[in-house]
Amino acid sequence: MSMTDPIAVFRMEAAELFEQIESGLLDLTHRLDDKDQIDAVFRGLHTLKGSGAMFGFDALAAFTHHCETAFDRVRKGEKPATSELIAAVLAAQDHMRALVDRPTDDHGNIGDILLSQLQRAVEGDAPVTAPAQTVPMEPVVKAAKSATNTWRIRFSLPVNSMVNGTNPLGLLDELRDLGECRIAVNTSAVPSLDVLVPTDLHLSWDVTVTTDQPRSAIDDVFIFVLDDMQLDVETLADSSGTASAEQTFQAEQPAPVAQAVAAIIPAVSAAPVPAPAVEREAPSANDARQAKAAENVRVPAERLDELMDRVGELVIAQSRLRQLAGSSMDLQLRSVSEEIERLSGELRDTMMVLRMVPVGSLFGRFRRLVHDLARETGKVIELVTEGETTEVDKTVIERLADPLVHLVRNSIDHGLETPEERRAAGKDEAGKIMLSARQAGGEVIITIKDDGRGIDRERVRAKAESSGLIQPGAVLADQDLLQLIFAPGFSTAAQVTNLSGRGVGMDVVKKTVETLRGAIDITSLAGQGSDVSLRIPLTLAIIDGLLVRVGTGRYVIPLSAVEECLELSLEEDLRSRGRSFISLRDSLVPFLRLRDLFRTGTKPDPHQKVVVISTGTERVGMVVDQIIGDHQTVIKSMSKLHHDVATFSGATILGDGSVALILDVAHLVAAGQQQEAQVRAAG
Repeated sequence: MSMTDPIAVFRMEAAELFEQIESGLLDLTHRLDDKDQIDAVFRGLHTLKGSGAMFGFDALAAFTHHCETAFDRVRKGEKPATSELIAAVLAAQDHMRALVDRPTDDHGNIGDILLSQLQRAVEGDAPVTAPAQTVPMEPVVKAAKSATNTWRIRFSLPVNSMVNGTNPLGLLDELRDLGECRIAVNTSAVPSLDVLVPTDLHLSWDVTVTTDQPRSAIDDVFIFVLDDMQLDVETLADSSGTASAEQTFQAEQPAPVAQAVAAIIPAVSAAPVPAPAVEREAPSANDARQAKAAENVRVPAERLDELMDRVGELVIAQSRLRQLAGSSMDLQLRSVSEEIERLSGELRDTMMVLRMVPVGSLFGRFRRLVHDLARETGKVIELVTEGETTEVDKTVIERLADPLVHLVRNSIDHGLETPEERRAAGKDEAGKIMLSARQAGGEVIITIKDDGRGIDRERVRAKAESSGLIQPGAVLADQDLLQLIFAPGFSTAAQVTNLSGRGVGMDVVKKTVETLRGAIDITSLAGQGSDVSLRIPLTLAIIDGLLVRVGTGRYVIPLSAVEECLELSLEEDLRSRGRSFISLRDSLVPFLRLRDLFRTGTKPDPHQKVVVISTGTERVGMVVDQIIGDHQTVIKSMSKLHHDVATFSGATILGDGSVALILDVAHLVAAGQQQEAQVRAAG
């Protein structure tokens, strides 16, 4: 049994906190007076600081302390939230990520520079205080501050607090920061050493604090554990007591217990290992929260990948079993085969759902990108997202991140105009970038749309001709001309900027989408903007396919692309020689003879079939010899030797152990459309 690495757990939780903080900051840019968002950002920074200190990330805790302090002043109404403050904290958050990912690296004076920016955002040009240092708790009394109130605080934490990552020493440290503090420990609930569980917490504390801070400052100390603890706070009229915490601690506990507690608390606080809580009592107030927390389980992504591989192997084995059962007269074998086929199908569907991730997790990353680019370019940009709940395979999400970054940056740099240009054109000052996603059959269509100036076709043509991509004066369809922007090294930018102009990026977008077995559609209207749509398969692991035979070979067509199947007689085949069109409900559909394309060298079957496939509005027929039937297709990547073979997108293993190639639908549709254009040009 492997133990979970506590540092890895902290990094995962820190990543979630960073997302929450960033989301709150970006929401604040639109509503600077939103108190709920200010409180949410403060809580996120407070949690990050406390967790960082607990797990030994002292530099992170010290740096985050300043950001937390800044938002605490905003939260208390001492300072207003400004766009400069939000930009400073966003920049500081990038440094926090670096402190989490690379805590041992030398980060130079980046932290001091960022703190200077933060200080200017809060106080103007006031000098920056030195970074706070994390100091371990010592049993001594701090010098008294100018006190106006003395508070007596009695608190106890749940038994499983330390196991779940709560550090009582950190809470006591925060109380000490409020002012003169005396701490007494109550050990009456500590069991004898022979039954003591080292990770259980049986202590409670009686703390007297003299401070000029309000009662809310005390509540803030316990803000993240308040629901599960016992807390009693009262005001004392007399604040003259001066007994040290160390004296009280030693006087109220026997020596053996003191040694046990001294051994327990440092050990747990130094290396807390998250583990399931052991419920020794049944606290009714916490039952609902604990049940809700148990609904979600964090599983490493690589385990899902391993499980997906096993499910794929099971599907292949089940296909083999079905083939054996089909050729056998044993009814029991057929019954078992059908049952296993049903179970493997359900397991496959369940596994596919587990791998699905909402597109919103991808779209959320672009809020920060748009915010930073707006400040860099001086443009006013509004980001709109739609269809965030559309789900895609997690592998697809991971590989789409970089292409979408390139497309968004390109839309902002080349597409959107400056506020002055937009006003002169009669547009709103704020340019709009829209990210949308929707499911269409077995594909997800992700669209990046802007309302900018559109693509200048004359500049595209001039650049393509000067680069030798097309011949001067060549006749191109509008879509073919627009697709030239995805050519390697192609750029119409007049000068190189931080955003674009080097001719790299858009070709990477096209290559990445093609490796995902997807396609790119682009439309643009002068003065109205551009629309780039990525058509991506829902999953890259297992698909439903239509198994067909061409000559002696077998091939798989993704079932999501199949519209219908028709019979093509020998007479119709001969009659269509030279034109390769079939009439389908008053429209002509081009078709490809896969026998000729694959050069099988075999004679056609007397009753050939036409499988009509489509990608959006484009349709092409494919002539095959036989339609074998549907097939659960476990996709296997092609070898590096076959990487450039565009006709096939992968391979799969059939039940008899042979290999069937998976047809690349987008490539075949493009080939059919090209053939149609050639026939029409010749006519």
